[in-house]
Amino acid sequence: MSEHRVSEPAPPADGSKPKGPASYFPSIATTYGRPVQEWLDLAADRLDDHRHMEVVDWLKTEHGMGHGHANAVVAYVKQALAR
Repeated sequence: MSEHRVSEPAPPADGSKPKGPASYFPSIATTYGRPVQEWLDLAADRLDDHRHMEVVDWLKTEHGMGHGHANAVVAYVKQALAR
């Protein structure tokens, strides 16, 4: 089992581009200089006691993330935690 509550997805085995929120992940890692797994861990911890848009706003204000990127991270984590 992974040490992370929500793990970064593996690239599609067929070589295609990821779909949904994960499609933002390569750009997130490049733009913000931190691995996507770090962002997923931050969001997962924050979602314990904050709502979706509160976490999005926190990523934007505290970490300088753009709205689309922040929303993609939070949406991915919420979906993974709901499984």
